[in-house]
Amino acid sequence: MPGKNVSVRVTTMDAELEFAIQSNTTGKQLFDQVVKTIGLREIWYFGLQYTDTKGYITWLKLNKKILNQELKHESPLQFKFRAKFYPEDVSEEIIQDVTLRLFYLQVKEAILSDEIYCPPETTVLLASYAMQARFGDYHPDVHKKGFLANERLMPERVREQYKLSSDQWEEKIVSWWSEHKCMMKEDAMGEYLKIAQDLEMYGVNYFEIRNKKGSELWLGVDALGLNIYEKADRLTPKIGFPWSEIRNISFNDKKFVIKPIDKKARDFIFYVPRLRINKRILALCMGNHELYMRRRKPDTIEVQQMRAQAREERQQKVAERERLQREIAAREAAEKKQREYEDRMLEMQEDMERAKRDLTNAQDTIRRLELSLKELQQAQENLARREEEVKHLGTRLAEEREMEASEKDKLEAEIRRREAEIAAVRREVSEKDAQTRRLQEEVEEARRRQQEASEALLRATTQALHHNKAHNVFEHMEDNYALSNGGDYKVELTSDEYANVPQWEVDRQTAIERNQNIQTRLDALNADLEKMRDRDKVTEYDVLHMENKRAGRDKYKTLRQIRAGNTQRRIDQFENMV
Repeated sequence: MPGKNVSVRVTTMDAELEFAIQSNTTGKQLFDQVVKTIGLREIWYFGLQYTDTKGYITWLKLNKKILNQELKHESPLQFKFRAKFYPEDVSEEIIQDVTLRLFYLQVKEAILSDEIYCPPETTVLLASYAMQARFGDYHPDVHKKGFLANERLMPERVREQYKLSSDQWEEKIVSWWSEHKCMMKEDAMGEYLKIAQDLEMYGVNYFEIRNKKGSELWLGVDALGLNIYEKADRLTPKIGFPWSEIRNISFNDKKFVIKPIDKKARDFIFYVPRLRINKRILALCMGNHELYMRRRKPDTIEVQQMRAQAREERQQKVAERERLQREIAAREAAEKKQREYEDRMLEMQEDMERAKRDLTNAQDTIRRLELSLKELQQAQENLARREEEVKHLGTRLAEEREMEASEKDKLEAEIRRREAEIAAVRREVSEKDAQTRRLQEEVEEARRRQQEASEALLRATTQALHHNKAHNVFEHMEDNYALSNGGDYKVELTSDEYANVPQWEVDRQTAIERNQNIQTRLDALNADLEKMRDRDKVTEYDVLHMENKRAGRDKYKTLRQIRAGNTQRRIDQFENMV
């Protein structure tokens, strides 16, 4: 019924959006509603994807009414909002954080599902950036052992290929993750994409084709141009044509014709299994070519404004992050100081307890001292008395000059005995005197320590209170051009004036190659992993990757190699592939 609302569900990489559309709503109207909802301005990379009535993944035509396209009869109608075109260099081209996040999530999913082949050691590095992008800095006290057990961080191919436990994988990932301290989440996504964009299968749409000989091959369409692959190897292209070498493209039914800028070269012709594939190839070629040429021209006013706004927003975000980091650092310093005070107070309390025990002991010592003093006094009195007695006996002995010898001997013996007793009493008095002085010193030391402990505890308590008061403050590119309903179509791509635009890509180095430290660590990780590899689980693409690595090839070196020679030579090479 005209005017009746139709429910639509659009799934982005991190959200589900529900809309109600009219029967006459076009693809562009829905697309505009989606990008407005998510705040996306770099719309030229994206499109709406759906599964058609024949089960094929198809891009929604933006210039046609939605209900006039080959949609499944379901409610709600299901669409996926996905990147259709990829930037050549993420760090140079992506402007908005929302664009960066959508690309990051889509590329990460493609790597985890093995749609994009990634070497095992590189998956560990990428997993570490994924953790930084999701959780921020690694904190051992928060991210305990086993923290990553339920995280999907690497392709199953990699997990199955090595005799490593989850804990061992986690240890390797964490060793990289801990290196990313203070890296913003958006920066971690950017670093992830800078590594991923150097992978050979990144951003490539593959199509089965045949040359004139009937040889089964792959055509790869990406941001840099058209590449030809052997059927058994989608990792390493054998022939390449940059977008700047292609004048126009056309198809007639299942035959696809590419006319080079080089007028001396023959047409580049291949065949596809179905007409709909040619339509999709044409649309992807047009979109990628336009973006390729646009990147080699000055930015439009709109893009300049977007870049200026993005820079301003990023500066604000960086300033805010720096402010937060300062606050965090101040809070951590305050907490550290607080812990130090608490530890010091605990030490002082322990000292206080010891001092109390010492005081108790001192009090016991005082009591013993008092007793000792009393005993000393008694001993001194006893000594004086005995000395007096001896003196008296001596006087008596002197007076009794004429007493009998036996009495005299007896008196002298008594005097000697009394003198011996006096000597013993003197020794006792001396010992008690020394003991008394020692006890007095112990009492004084105990009192001094008690006083010091009390004063220290008072100081610590005062400082801690001041510390708490001071620091509590930290609490579109539209690719669905109007293709005719018939079986042929033609589109002009590059004019002569743009035939010599720079091919920056052939002179690029991979992000890993530019960072010697990462390169060295990855080589070491690869050597370490190699010891644990199950040879029976090695895939064909692992073998191809190892062969490329041994030969010193990477994405850009291969690109340079497959574009060598003139256009005609490469077309001849294509036609002779078997």
